[in-house]
Amino acid sequence: MNIQFRDRPKEAASVAAKTAVKTAIADCDIHPARATKSELYPYLAKRWHAHLETYDKRPYHGMMEGPPYPKAQPNASRRDAYPPEGGPQGSSLSFMQKQHLDPNNVVLGVLNPLATGQGIRNQDLAAAICSAVNDWQIEKWTSKDKRLKGSIVVANEDGAAAAAEIRTRAGDKNFVQVLLLSRNVEPLGQRRYWPIYQAAEEAGLPVGIHAFGFGGNPITASGWPSFYIEEMVGHAQCQQSVLASLVLEGVFERHPALNMIMIEAGFGWAPSLAWRLDKTFERLHGEVPHLKRKPSEYISDHIWWTTQPMEDPERRDHLFELIDWIGWDKLLFATDYPHWDYDDPSRVLPPGVSDANRDAFYLGNARKLYGVS
Repeated sequence: MNIQFRDRPKEAASVAAKTAVKTAIADCDIHPARATKSELYPYLAKRWHAHLETYDKRPYHGMMEGPPYPKAQPNASRRDAYPPEGGPQGSSLSFMQKQHLDPNNVVLGVLNPLATGQGIRNQDLAAAICSAVNDWQIEKWTSKDKRLKGSIVVANEDGAAAAAEIRTRAGDKNFVQVLLLSRNVEPLGQRRYWPIYQAAEEAGLPVGIHAFGFGGNPITASGWPSFYIEEMVGHAQCQQSVLASLVLEGVFERHPALNMIMIEAGFGWAPSLAWRLDKTFERLHGEVPHLKRKPSEYISDHIWWTTQPMEDPERRDHLFELIDWIGWDKLLFATDYPHWDYDDPSRVLPPGVSDANRDAFYLGNARKLYGVS
């Protein structure tokens, strides 16, 4: 989706497009793909080769995609993103450099691999694939382009194994965050996931929570939707449930140095969720005595938001009011490359943004959060 505000003059859009390359940016949501089914095999023990060949019909995806709606690779990605050497979109570093990193002046790119084995019910297999994906990120991507940084993917339903993987990678400069998905067996504030947060806090790494995943339940509280559009819009609802769980279960009270990023589910819903939580908290504080502050304060202090999919209101001032509540210092620019709803960095921000806020939006916030100069 190339965002173009309805009240934005055409000449302003033209100027932005011409000058975009001069603005160094961080892209905090890039999706690398594997070129072949067996690309992970060098990083997996031999037993898993045979296991996958014998039993697995959708290699490595696990429960990432969720229930079957009429959307799947390659339709989920840009048609112009196929590498000339073949393979799916996002599978070629050289083409990613040519099509995205270089022309858009990306000086920091955060990799969020999705087909990672997270959610596979066989916990040993999930852990093995996640570890292999982490090795693969280094070998194929981060070691070959220093602009790129990886995300530590973990077997999310096995807290002990996930924490062990985080501690194994702690201190490795190839990684800048831990990656979870929003749809799990239980809401992410539940105790089974607490070892993940402990290990991430110890390692000084933020936890990114990306839309998608599949824990066996519908994305809505009222049952299964009929259409892909409902599934897509439902990711915002899912992230609200995730964030409420994290706050109310006391994750941030227990881990005061832990930071989290809500990835690819928008941010327009953040103020209303915080207001509703605060209002209800006033009356039901006795149920959650472990919380020492209002829910909105935990959200304000511990949560960052990637911008894609960027909200697109009819009136520009509504967007600015929304961002003012969240804070310009809590937004991380993201394109979602190479997916179909990619946000073009030259067309995301309308006129009227100060230089300081623009710099923070495109690069400064990411460098500060991830500790990358």
